[in-house]
Amino acid sequence: MATQVPGSGTGFNPTVFYGSIGLIAALLSLALVNHEDAEAAFGAIQRFATVNFGWFLILTVNLLLFTCAYIAISRYGTVRLGGKGAKPEFTRPAWFAMLFSAGMGIGLLFYGVAEPVMHFSNPPLSQFSTPNVDTTRQLASNAQHAMGLTYLHWGLHAWAIYVIIALGLGYVAFNRGKTLSIGSFLSELWPAMPKIAIDLVDILAIVATVCGVATSLGFGASQINAGLTFLFGTGDTLTAKMVIIAFVTSLATLSVALGLTKGIKLLSQANMALAIGLALFLLIAGPTVFLLDSFIQNLGYYAQRFIYLSTWTESYTGGKWQIDWTIFYYAWWISWSPFVGIFIARISYGRTIREFILGTLLVPVLFTFLWMTIFGDSALYIELFGEGGIAKAAADSLPNALFAFLQHYPLTSLLSGAAVIIVATFFVTSADSGALVVAMIASGGDHEAGFIPRVTWAIAMGVLAAGLLFVGGLSALQTAAIVTGLPFAIVLLIMAAGTVRLIHRDLYPEGEG
Repeated sequence: MATQVPGSGTGFNPTVFYGSIGLIAALLSLALVNHEDAEAAFGAIQRFATVNFGWFLILTVNLLLFTCAYIAISRYGTVRLGGKGAKPEFTRPAWFAMLFSAGMGIGLLFYGVAEPVMHFSNPPLSQFSTPNVDTTRQLASNAQHAMGLTYLHWGLHAWAIYVIIALGLGYVAFNRGKTLSIGSFLSELWPAMPKIAIDLVDILAIVATVCGVATSLGFGASQINAGLTFLFGTGDTLTAKMVIIAFVTSLATLSVALGLTKGIKLLSQANMALAIGLALFLLIAGPTVFLLDSFIQNLGYYAQRFIYLSTWTESYTGGKWQIDWTIFYYAWWISWSPFVGIFIARISYGRTIREFILGTLLVPVLFTFLWMTIFGDSALYIELFGEGGIAKAAADSLPNALFAFLQHYPLTSLLSGAAVIIVATFFVTSADSGALVVAMIASGGDHEAGFIPRVTWAIAMGVLAAGLLFVGGLSALQTAAIVTGLPFAIVLLIMAAGTVRLIHRDLYPEGEG
């Protein structure tokens, strides 16, 4: 029997629901009415945000990671989410599976091969790599730096964003009996805060979540379409991507209608089993010893260069590489954070804060690093010592890189089919988890949001993903993530400081300590 989680919401919040639906519909309608102007506007907005505020995103993410480390090693880490007698609702394996499926999902397959080979073939200007120098030593250095950058984008910084928001929301909901929403956190931190201001923050959270998840769904549709084209010659067309989005969104709608335990939990576990099976096959069938060596060396490189990589801003080289990679990733993770944070908080009742932070930071990160090593270093091995060609495929089309890579393995068609299925299940887990969380926000933090809101938001995410692909393709998806992620970074900084303040206030009610 599942543990009864406290802090249930008060029901439907019309201001948040209709406000967020209206804003998303208005933005999408405006884009669809004037296709060409919308595409140009998306590009201009993305350039303005990334060029002028990239430094702010890098600083924000570093501060969030520092806050996580501080809370974990301090006395605050002994506090249990839900109080001393709280028991976890899910086993650790189920918890880790849901954490991982919600937190990274589609991007692991979309970027697992493409990102390392793109960094290798087109490295940024830095002290650790030199573009266009074709010597054995420099190629090896570029390959190592490519994996270090990949670890940076998918490592501790990304998960620190999720940890901060999840911890703040979970603490207020489970230890203070409030609803599981950002508005509840802010009202707890500042009781005199006007309700309209709280509702506006929740609207921003919903819009950020919908845009962030829609970005992933668009990537997933492009990846599935590339796989079907590789297997059956269906063709890389916008119509095919729309059909894919419609089909998989219907599966996500069914899953979210079944709820957290019957739908999302079971699908996440099946998804993890498929993903691990594919990774293990590639590890065994590929250059196994090279991959194991690379995993250890990559970890060492990431640790040694951690501060440099974390604070590098291209200031002295004047490059624009980070705009397309690091800045986009940080904004994408931040736009995902309301969804992933609330979802992680929802499934983490009963964990101590230290267990929660270490479990959410270290376990998914190590698995992600191993995944990126298996896929990324296998591709780099082919580029360095084999026939090559994967970097060119990635440059031509990011979604095609994975299937160009799988051509170098036996059972290519079977592996490619498995990859398509895994992307589809990641698609579903992202959409149904996101829909559940958005429904919770729009329902005043209700943990068991109603059937109609859950289904409504699942469909809305699919529609937005399709609309953004139609308007400007992957560029429009990236812009949506960046534009919504940037303002929400301010909310995350407030939550980081506010969480420490609330826990301290409860541990030391008389001001001691």
